[in-house]
Amino acid sequence: MSAVGKGSRSGYRGSVKAAQDFMPNQAAEALYHAMKGFGSDKETIIDLLTSKSNVQRQQIYTSYKTLYGRDLIDDLKYELTGKFETLIVGLIKPPAVYDAKELKGAIQGLGTDESCVIEILASRNNRQIHELTKAYKEVYESDLEADIVGDTSGHFKKMLVVLLQGDREEDDVVSEDLVAEDAKELYEAGELQWGTEESSFITILGNRSFCHLQLVFEEYRNIAGKEIEESLRGELSGDFERLMLAVVRCVRNTSEYFASRLFKAMKGMGTRDNTLIRIMVSRSEIDMLDIREEFRKKYEKSLHNMIRSDTSGDYKRALLRLCGGDDDAAGEFFPEAAQVAYQIWELSASQRIELKGTVRAAPDFKPEVDAKALRKAMKGFGTDEEMIINIITQRSNTQRQQLRQQFKSQLGRDLMADLKSEVGGPLQKIILGLMMTPAQFDAKQCQKAIKGAGTDERALIEILTTRTNQEIRDISEAYKDAYHSSLEDDLSSDTSGHFKRLLISLIQGNREEGEADLNRAMEDAKELCSSSDEDSGSMESKFISILCMRSYPHLRRVFQDYIKLTNRDIEQTIKNDISGDLMNALIAIVRSIKNKPSFFAERLYKSMKGAGTDDRTLIRIMVSRSEIDLLNIRHEFKQMYDASLYSFIEGDSSGDYSKVLLALCGGED
Repeated sequence: MSAVGKGSRSGYRGSVKAAQDFMPNQAAEALYHAMKGFGSDKETIIDLLTSKSNVQRQQIYTSYKTLYGRDLIDDLKYELTGKFETLIVGLIKPPAVYDAKELKGAIQGLGTDESCVIEILASRNNRQIHELTKAYKEVYESDLEADIVGDTSGHFKKMLVVLLQGDREEDDVVSEDLVAEDAKELYEAGELQWGTEESSFITILGNRSFCHLQLVFEEYRNIAGKEIEESLRGELSGDFERLMLAVVRCVRNTSEYFASRLFKAMKGMGTRDNTLIRIMVSRSEIDMLDIREEFRKKYEKSLHNMIRSDTSGDYKRALLRLCGGDDDAAGEFFPEAAQVAYQIWELSASQRIELKGTVRAAPDFKPEVDAKALRKAMKGFGTDEEMIINIITQRSNTQRQQLRQQFKSQLGRDLMADLKSEVGGPLQKIILGLMMTPAQFDAKQCQKAIKGAGTDERALIEILTTRTNQEIRDISEAYKDAYHSSLEDDLSSDTSGHFKRLLISLIQGNREEGEADLNRAMEDAKELCSSSDEDSGSMESKFISILCMRSYPHLRRVFQDYIKLTNRDIEQTIKNDISGDLMNALIAIVRSIKNKPSFFAERLYKSMKGAGTDDRTLIRIMVSRSEIDLLNIRHEFKQMYDASLYSFIEGDSSGDYSKVLLALCGGED
């Protein structure tokens, strides 16, 4: 049984290549003159060192010593300062020496930089491990393993020692029987055991080949009903957990692992320059093109663009040269990125994800008992919010509707009116939202978006681009019942242009529901391609008619064919050629087709990040998706932001409001 690594690509994947017609003496002379006299010519230093391979830089280093009797690194350190100096000096060192230096810096001094140690040892192959341990011995006259052992402890130490041996199997022919055995052993060592048998995880994850482990992870999912990462987070902790997760992520997709590390190095306040420099230097001749692709795919912006906005001066110029190109360049979508986009649509077309909510029907439901308990919770002086929250968040919406009816017939009271008088603020909004039917809740959200001060176009886009035909029809009916007005008429009077036309098209609830018609998909893709040569009005009309009417399976094939014809993803075209609310709505449709839980995960993240919380969006998604796909949204959130939705909510809300949100969230990942 053979295995092929995911995302494997042929050819050279670095962003820095060996220079043609290279003459080391000439390059050494140019560097010498760039540093001679008052000040230094940093542009020349950047041009020379970022346009040569590391092998060529070693030749320049030797020539410099021969010609001038001086050490190039010493001269660079004298002339340059700060982060720019660190980056340029890093480029001069051989890869193994550079890794050894990074590890030495991580384990000496006050405290250990575990993230650096994890990153290097989890991602290097056997040859690189052997070379860096040898370089460490030569440069520091010390044994790397002994230094690691002296600076770490427990299972974390044991796994690092295993990785330091550089003995990982490298055969790409995999035994089916051994895959099944390893998956079973990992399952039994963790999920089925009181406590965790860490030695099994260390032996298997530290020694098996990447090809073998990729298949083990698939088999593990079949046995455990969950991904290996989820089990590791539940069974392990601390630095050991982080190390094992890093190994798993490198097995699955090393380039994606580094893309994630780069994003975290630059997001938020301040930049983790050591991490940024280390990855840009160490991966520039290995897989920087792949890292760029993964970065753009995952964060929907180019690595080049993020570096440009997060750094400055000569340091920025050198980093951008190592990056090698901007995947967001106007009118351009790199062939490598187009290939990744094609694979995403291929996966989207073939995957059948089981959608799971976090709220389920309560067993042994007795509406008359719940009605009495709720009345008691609201009767007399003070309100028992805890009781209200426990009952309402642990019943399905169907059960809540029965409860409303029972409350009326049993007690002669309107449950919604009683709740409204007893609780206030965001707690009231979420509790009342849960007590409505899904269609009533969505209708209310649409009415608020239309009738408030200004139109909340993002709320309208979120609702109308993600609901099924039946859900759309139910919303329109609930809207008419509640507000004695047509949703279509209200949208028509409150929006305009092609955006209005798109919304009106969606609220008909007439999207086709069949499978993809391959011949017609290619015709639709050609139609979208040709529209770019027409005036903007005609182009927008074609996009609306196709994206709002065709079925999801059909559009997945259309978007694949579009890449074949144009070498760019449909989303890139929409961003470049369309603007405003229409652009946002079309992109929402595309992302819903690609991965709807991911679309909602991003909306939740944006509602809570930064100063202040967008409670309306947070409540809307948590209520409306709790019985549909909130568990999937949770998993996507963790994957995209490396933090749990639960912890985000916990840190961004408080009191009884927070309790309701966390109950709907359903668990900590």
